Amino acid sequence: MRLSGWRKTAPTKESTGDDVIAMLKPVLVDLGADSDPTCWVVWGDDPQLRYSVLVPTLAGLILASVRTSGPEGVPRATAKLTRWTKLTVSDLTLESSGGHRIVAVQVESLVLKGVDDEAIGFASSFGG
Repeated sequence: MRLSGWRKTAPTKESTGDDVIAMLKPVLVDLGADSDPTCWVVWGDDPQLRYSVLVPTLAGLILASVRTSGPEGVPRATAKLTRWTKLTVSDLTLESSGGHRIVAVQVESLVLKGVDDEAIGFASSFGG
């Protein structure tokens, strides 16, 4: 899903407010992503305050940790580009029961999950 699509599914409006996206886009572009990249968002326990964005690029995977309200109320992001050869990815797991599918994979220290239709797209993007 594109970054703009994640804005529509965010758990809270503050998570992907205009000020947060305006801060995040240049960071991703500086590390080699498009201005509206295909990405995964890991919302975590408190998505109104903090979450992670993973963006695949030709050079590697961008992992951006976003804080929607940093010091003085200004959003901030810390991002790194991990080369594909240095990236730590677990095995992709898929569970199916009662007509539902759940897929999960660990990328670096983050666990990405998908359920039902989301699981199908998720698994295919990881080569499943």
